[in-house]
Amino acid sequence: MAFLRALFQKNFSTLLTMFLLVAVPLLGSTAVAALLLRNQHLLEGLRWGPALLYFALTAVTMAFALTPTTFVAIATGYYFGWAGLPGMVAAYAVAAAIGYELALRLDHGKLRQFLHLFPKAGGVVDQLQSQSWSLIVLTRLSPVLPFALMTFVLAMVGVPRRRFLAASVLGMLPRSLFFYWLGTEASDVLALLRDPDQGALSKLVLVGLVAASLFGLFFVFNRALKRSLQANAATDAKILP
Repeated sequence: MAFLRALFQKNFSTLLTMFLLVAVPLLGSTAVAALLLRNQHLLEGLRWGPALLYFALTAVTMAFALTPTTFVAIATGYYFGWAGLPGMVAAYAVAAAIGYELALRLDHGKLRQFLHLFPKAGGVVDQLQSQSWSLIVLTRLSPVLPFALMTFVLAMVGVPRRRFLAASVLGMLPRSLFFYWLGTEASDVLALLRDPDQGALSKLVLVGLVAASLFGLFFVFNRALKRSLQANAATDAKILP
């Protein structure tokens, strides 16, 4: 209880931001779906200029958790076809970069400093930082972990910027390509946006991605914990006469 009390007292603004990054995408996706319902042909046949504006706007909305990445992948696949895939990948990368910088400026390293007040927690964070490539890829692989929230958390863990961006794009590709493909094949984009896991194939792929992400993250966290405990034990052995 003392840990939780101190966590909320010293990191309230950070925790509030993390909560909003979970709640806001639900509202944003509902608003965009309502907009498309009233203007179903809004994004059809866009020229280069408006198309670039679309990808720039989606990068910003994903970075600020206004639209879920799955939502953007489906809508882009439906309206742009495979020609829009490079633009979507670029929008993901820009959104990740914006979110990373935003997290650094909002948190200022406070949560990381707080965790280091507790040797075990700080040790695990340090070990996760050393395994940041696999950590980022596995976090991005899961379609149920919010994009903006994970960007915020990974930035606070202290993963290097370039590695974060490269691993984010790589980790997002499997699930994004699947949802993008669903968008290209959809006959009713609004029905698909409301329920992306339609059909046995969709459910199977989603379960597979979630399972791979969860088991992978469990392995990474377990290894980080073991290495942290070993490092603490070695430090204690050196201190003892």
